[in-house]
Amino acid sequence: MAMTSRQRLDAALSHKESDRIPVDFNATAVTGMHVDCVIGLREHYGLEKRPVKVHEPYQMLGWVDEDLQEVLGIDVEGVWGYETLFGFPNENWKPWRMDNGREVLVSEHFEVTKDANGDTLIYPRGDRSTSPSGRLPKNGFFFDTIVRQEPLDEARLDPADNLEEFGPVSPEVLAYFEGSSRRAEATGRGVIANFGGTGLGDIALVPAPFLKHPRGIRDVEEWYISTLTRKPYVHAVFEKQTDIALANLAKIRLLVGDRTQAVFICGTDFGTQQSTFCSPAAFRELYLPYYRRINDWIHKHTPWKTFKHSCGAVRTLIPAFIDSGFDILNPVQVSAAGMEAEKLKADFGRDLVFWGGGVDTQKTLAFGRPEEVRAEVLRRCQVFGKGGGFVFNAIHNVQANVPVRNIVAMFDALKEQ
Repeated sequence: MAMTSRQRLDAALSHKESDRIPVDFNATAVTGMHVDCVIGLREHYGLEKRPVKVHEPYQMLGWVDEDLQEVLGIDVEGVWGYETLFGFPNENWKPWRMDNGREVLVSEHFEVTKDANGDTLIYPRGDRSTSPSGRLPKNGFFFDTIVRQEPLDEARLDPADNLEEFGPVSPEVLAYFEGSSRRAEATGRGVIANFGGTGLGDIALVPAPFLKHPRGIRDVEEWYISTLTRKPYVHAVFEKQTDIALANLAKIRLLVGDRTQAVFICGTDFGTQQSTFCSPAAFRELYLPYYRRINDWIHKHTPWKTFKHSCGAVRTLIPAFIDSGFDILNPVQVSAAGMEAEKLKADFGRDLVFWGGGVDTQKTLAFGRPEEVRAEVLRRCQVFGKGGGFVFNAIHNVQANVPVRNIVAMFDALKEQ
């Protein structure tokens, strides 16, 4: 008997098998597709010709409209944050032409200039009177953060400076989350939400591309150094951030209720291709206590499942992720050292839902043949899908220049399972 998309996601989150594996390709900032891919898919399927919205400009992700979601069989809808990573809401869309000549739609607050090299510079909160916070290289595919850290004075370092982006959720944002969650539920799909404020030390957020004049430790290298040399400072930031996050979640919960089934907690990466950025002991000391507070609160007060994103070879950290209270692991980078799909499922499949890992975006999807894509997708569905606990997605976002034929082969394979 056919299930609804929401029922499929419920089954996966409960480690139960359903009529088919649920599919997500538009619901979070780490499970989407580059705008070029979305344009290519619309052309391939002969859908109405119209510009695609770049709703996540940092990574230049393209919005998958309802008609394409239906064609692809997408099961999950996202409740996105109120603002983009550059600090402005998506509203009053306007046309913008990329370096490759394709016209897309961007928010009216998307303000950019070109430098002497032809790079595109973007401004926080759409304010050209301040310094740009992101750079899209000429003919590039996504923005890089521009670090704008002021010279550090060790004697004057104040954790409050690294907390300026966190504060009580406003009535405007609360109303947005209520409305967005209602719209997401009305699609009939499963729902995952990103309420923000819970990503501890996320390197995409530390430089604060959404702030006009960020204070504190904002250089990525300096932040990593600080996790070793300024631990009291980092603890103070995480403790206060967690306090604020829990107060905000209590307000959000009253308005969103049970409409969302999962919530994106953190995108902090802990892995490289071969190893981890920190030891399990360091993770347990610096991160686990705060993640545990957040996850425990959610599990006590809501039915939501909690989503942890970390790229790389994080197998040695997975027990600590579980002890932190996370229910979901993404992107499941099985191409990294020690991350073999069969072993992950056998060792951690009872405790974690794997949201991703469905096909290798670094090699197979980008450079393989369609038949190789199909074979890998079917194999991963067989491994991760056994007994439930799997939401299909690629290993992170589908990148620009991935052949459309390979993306189509991926979705065609999903319709076989």
